[in-house]
Amino acid sequence: MPAQLLAQVRTELLRLACSEPCGLRGALLDLCVEHGKACHDVGHIAVDPAVVPTFQLTLVLRLDSRLWPKIQGLFTSGPAFTPLKLSTGFRVIKKKLYSSEQLLIEEC
Repeated sequence: MPAQLLAQVRTELLRLACSEPCGLRGALLDLCVEHGKACHDVGHIAVDPAVVPTFQLTLVLRLDSRLWPKIQGLFTSGPAFTPLKLSTGFRVIKKKLYSSEQLLIEEC
C-alpha cells in the first residue's frame, strides 16, 4: 500500500462524514478493488454497529496499473494468495440511505 494512500483515504472519509448526524459512526463502509471496468467486493464494515447507519461510503481502490501483466490472472486463479500493489488513486461514493439525494462521487 502506498504510504500516502491511508492518510488520503482517512481525510476523504472524514470529510464526507462531517455533515452526517453521527459522523463516521453512522456509516456503512464498502471496500472494493477496481479490476478493469469491474469492481470486486472485498468487504463491508458497519463502523459502529450500535448506531443505525444513515449513509453508505463505497471506497474503490485501484491496482497499480504498471503491474497489470504480472497479476492479470489474479482474480480468476485458485486459492493461492498473491499480494496486490495498490495505486495512490481511489474514489469514494457516498449514498445517503434515507434520502432521495443524488450520489456523490469523489475522485482522488
